[in-house]
Amino acid sequence: MYQNGEGLPQNYSKAVKWFRMAAEQGDSNAQYSLGLKYSVGHGVPQNYSEAAKWHRKSAEQGNTAAQLSLARMYDRGNGVPQNDLSAYMWANLAASGGLEKAETFSDILRQKITKKKIAEAERLSKEWVKKRAKKQ
Repeated sequence: MYQNGEGLPQNYSKAVKWFRMAAEQGDSNAQYSLGLKYSVGHGVPQNYSEAAKWHRKSAEQGNTAAQLSLARMYDRGNGVPQNDLSAYMWANLAASGGLEKAETFSDILRQKITKKKIAEAERLSKEWVKKRAKKQ
């Protein structure tokens, strides 16, 4: 409601407060939204490290949008060390989850990294899926 000004005046600071409460309770969508707020500096000072933290929490729960955001952060080195392998792994997971934008991004990454890194990232993606399946 505060995020988009629906029924209340738009207020990013208050939106962040509510996103944080839900995110700390494990809500994947709130974690992703809080990560976005830190990425762009809406309602909080811009902080890529904090954005990466919240995107990771959401991505680890299977949120494909967060997985793609984390992939982009690894590609650029925003808030995390630049890492082609991690970028491709997270993009691949998001693409496997059906996110079309992630498929496009995976294709772009595939052109700039080695076949060895691609194979390793795909192996790590499969391991991640297996671990996640065991937790559920």
